[in-house]
Amino acid sequence: MARVLRMDPMDQATPHPNSSDLYAALNVEPADHAGGHRYIHVIGTSVFVDTELADESWERHVVGIVEGDAWWAVDVPADAEDPSYGSALDLFSYFGRAAQSEWMAAGRAVQIVEWARTHRFCGRCATPTEPSPGERGLKCSNCGLVAYPRLAPAMIVLVTRGEPGPDQEALLARGVNFPMPMYSCLAGFVEAGEDLEGAVVREVAEEVGVRVGNVTYRASQPWPFPHSLMIGFRAEYLSGDLVLDETEIADANWYRRDALPTIPPGISVARRLIDQWLAEA
Repeated sequence: MARVLRMDPMDQATPHPNSSDLYAALNVEPADHAGGHRYIHVIGTSVFVDTELADESWERHVVGIVEGDAWWAVDVPADAEDPSYGSALDLFSYFGRAAQSEWMAAGRAVQIVEWARTHRFCGRCATPTEPSPGERGLKCSNCGLVAYPRLAPAMIVLVTRGEPGPDQEALLARGVNFPMPMYSCLAGFVEAGEDLEGAVVREVAEEVGVRVGNVTYRASQPWPFPHSLMIGFRAEYLSGDLVLDETEIADANWYRRDALPTIPPGISVARRLIDQWLAEA
């Protein structure tokens, strides 16, 4: 089965803003920044954005430049007084209340703060770490090991069955951990030593028991819950009956465009994959 990563023509014809179009992500402090500053106070995993830094002693990390302002991630200590006075929002709630660039910057802030919280000591010799000059890294002063922010690549795929047109069907599933009866694309983490297309084929077979091919890249999305990169694909059904892995999938079925179940909101790349398919009819 071919595993060549291909860009779909439709994606080239209808470009979607990427992170570089929306904001300039930085790994080191901006030198002589002439613009303003915004501070993303990370309280647990919720965020409170302000033009003032609540406490100069709190650890902070540069996130990037959003519309001329330097944005900073601020780690609010667990025992500190809440600088938001209860108004901090989790990232799901912050979506739609902020510009897309601001939401992406806030998601990056949460990931960076969580990485710094969990890498205070060297994983090899347990020596305290310190910032690695000129890069986003935490370095051990004893053995030299550098820890970089963790990123977990995960594939997400919309599988279709049948010839293009009104009778074509898409495979949608409801995960056992979904908080509501919502149906989405199949997804799963990429394993060590595995390419992306292979992860698509394997995860679909493991989760619903069918074989797919013609795996085509469509889009990607940083997904800070807590540190994933979602890589979106389309694939075509080849063979097999639906046999669910009941530890992960509560229900799955084939759906026509005119009979869809409840699908994900616009925050997710899953919705973009589904909307692209709907627009093809």
